[in-house]
Amino acid sequence: MAKSRKKNVFEYVEPIGARVLVRKDEPKRETKGGIALPDAAEIPTITGRIVTISTQIENDDDVPLRKYDRILFHPKNAIPVDFEPDNQLFVVPVEDVVAVFRRAPDES
Repeated sequence: MAKSRKKNVFEYVEPIGARVLVRKDEPKRETKGGIALPDAAEIPTITGRIVTISTQIENDDDVPLRKYDRILFHPKNAIPVDFEPDNQLFVVPVEDVVAVFRRAPDES
């Protein structure tokens, strides 16, 4: 009787150290003015949404990042995670997070 091999099925990815796990936004195919961008157009900074943060970042009051924040990050040191077929997940060092998009607080 042949033994069946079970695939390693991961349930989640937890970043270690000063890193966050980001789901990269879909690349824009055209500008707001309607100009189509070629597939080879390389933009050095990209956006995404934080899926999870490391415990180190969660406990650091000096780093204003939270789960589900939309961020702008430099992809040079981002590590792709081969976790999904369309592979939009990246582990990003906090130093490469350039900005956080936030809504202005209501002035009531």
